[in-house]
Amino acid sequence: MEESKSFDELRDGLRAGDSDAARELFTRFATRLVGLARSRLDTRLRQKVDPEDVVQSVYKSFFRRAADGQFDFQTWNSLWTILAVITLRKCGHRIEYFRAACRDVRREQVSAANSDDSLASFEAIAREPEPTEAAELTETLERVMQQLDDRERQILMLRLQGYSTTEIAPLVHRTDRTVRLVLERIRKLLESERDA
Repeated sequence: MEESKSFDELRDGLRAGDSDAARELFTRFATRLVGLARSRLDTRLRQKVDPEDVVQSVYKSFFRRAADGQFDFQTWNSLWTILAVITLRKCGHRIEYFRAACRDVRREQVSAANSDDSLASFEAIAREPEPTEAAELTETLERVMQQLDDRERQILMLRLQGYSTTEIAPLVHRTDRTVRLVLERIRKLLESERDA
């Protein structure tokens, strides 16, 4: 009953463009979506397309379309299905793009360093995160957010919503390089929080 209530609040928040709802959605599904994208992109394609970039694009599309009321999701499963379908379609578009005759990646040599497929990527989609894992991730993200100034928080939230660095830069009135440096700093903060 409580989970249904929290889902209803999340759904209403997403439709209203609430950043807390967006953050909760991101923390709940991002790892599984990255694993799904990774499983669809072979080694050669992953040299050209980062699964995390695909997922950022998925969230960007989802948030924009959800705000327009284009999705009808009534449960966590229906929400996951929408996100998974968007991910699969975006992967399909990237596969089609990089297999076009003029840039077919299948004709390229695969380096030995990139030919190792990690089982961790498949574990990400094998199960839902445990409540303790989800809580830890949320707490970690909140601790990192407290270490950021307002502009850095804004950059992080835009990135979590799927905006690229080139899209974020004009929104925060900074250069692409500055946005990349801020995101790199945030990545290091997340890693230090994880390793602590």
